[in-house]
Formats: sequence, structure tokens, C-alpha cells
Amino acid sequence: MRKILQILLITLVFTSCGGYQKVLKSDDYNYKYEKAVSYYEAEQYNRAIPLFNELSTALRGTSKMQEVAYYYAYCNYVTGDNLTAAYLFRNFTINYPSSKHTEECAFMVAQCYYNETPVYSLDATNNYKTIKELQSFIDRYPVSDRVEKCNTLMDELRFVLSKKAFENAKQYYITENYKSAIIALDNVLIDFPSYDNREEVHFLIVKSSYSLAINSISNKVEERLKSTLDAYSQFEDNYPKSEFLEDLKSTHNKTLQSLTELKEKKNEI
Repeated sequence: MRKILQILLITLVFTSCGGYQKVLKSDDYNYKYEKAVSYYEAEQYNRAIPLFNELSTALRGTSKMQEVAYYYAYCNYVTGDNLTAAYLFRNFTINYPSSKHTEECAFMVAQCYYNETPVYSLDATNNYKTIKELQSFIDRYPVSDRVEKCNTLMDELRFVLSKKAFENAKQYYITENYKSAIIALDNVLIDFPSYDNREEVHFLIVKSSYSLAINSISNKVEERLKSTLDAYSQFEDNYPKSEFLEDLKSTHNKTLQSLTELKEKKNEI
């Protein structure tokens, strides 16, 4: 019985392959189109792709070309070739601006790039590109049902970018590059006003400011110590119950002591 089943399976495979080869070799492009669509609907995308690829040239200028372009883009998308799919979806919006699929394809351009966005620790190029595409979609279709999804995706991507920016800034602090740390931390606050860890950002600004001051050349120490006091006052006002406050009070006291010592040295002179 098992042997009979094996023979039937092999026969089915060869028959199926033979039927597909017949489709590939056919000169009847209407027939190829029907078979390509049937393969697509049966989720046999790897069979549909070569057919739609050929038809995208053979049926150019015909009434079927619009649907060929639509199916071909989706075949690449569902098989994971996001960048090719993004290119094809964009071309669709350019070539068929009045199509019933145009809005959908415009959104899919952004969706393809979103699928390529990495975790926060890796290169963020596609994150920025995706945000740009999502915003472009919103600007083009402000009343679309997809706008809410676009905003959700943009919030997610901005969170990833803010986390990356914070970790990069924190690395400057850890490696004792305090001047760069202050600049980078300030940029986190400016570029990502809704960042959810602003308390730690301000904490590190105070710590970096103090460390920068005491390691500065003599003619810059006083100015930078005063900047530390300003940063501390801002932190205390914004986060009066912070768990970082005890640590920063110690920094504040050391800053005042350093300023007092500087003043005493000036009086001696």
C-alpha cells in the first residue's frame, strides 16, 4: 500500500511540474495570466512570480497590465523581498495614479520599508525612510482608514530611534566623553520630546556637566560648574521625588564646594 502511495505521489509531482512547464513555454499570454492569478490565489507565489515577471513586459500597454503590476508587487512582498516589492508598489502608484489599488500600494511602500527596520541597536536608515514614507502617505491620504495605522507605526519607530539616540548618548558618558555626552543628551530631549526616560537623560546631563567641569582647563572650570548648578536646579524642579536625587545632591554639594574653593583661590591672589 505504501509503495502504491509513493508511486501516486511521484506521478502527481511529475504531472504538476510538467503542467507548470507547459505554462512557462506557452505563447498564449492570456492563458499565462489566468494561470499566474490562479497560482497567486493558491499561494504558490514562487510559480506566479516568473509568470508575472514575463507578463509585466509582454502585456505592457494592455488592459491587464495594471492587475499584473499589482499581483507582481504582492508576490514579491509575501515572499519576503521587501525592497523589490517597495519598488514595484511605488511604480504602481506612479503608473496608475487613479487606480482603485493606488492608495493601498502607497501604504504598502511604507509597510515594505517597515518590515526592513532593524532593532534599535542596528543602523537606523530604514527607520527614517519608513517614517518619511508613512508621513508621505498621511499627507497624500489624510482621511484614509490607514492613517491610524501609520501613526501607530511612526510612534513605534520614533520610540526605537529615541532609545537608540539615548543609548548612544549614554555611551559617551560611560566612556568619559562628557562634552559629547551633554550635546547628545540635549539632542535626545530636543529630537524626541515624548521620550519616556527623560528623567535619566536629565540625570546624566547633571553628572556629565560636573565631570566635564572638574576635568576642564582652569579658565573654563567656573563657568562649567555654574552650568552644573543650573542643570541640577532644572532636575530638582522637574523631578522632586526622583530616585536619582540623592546621588545628585551629592554632586550638587561637590559643585558648590568646588566653586567656593575657586573663589578662595581668587581672593588669595
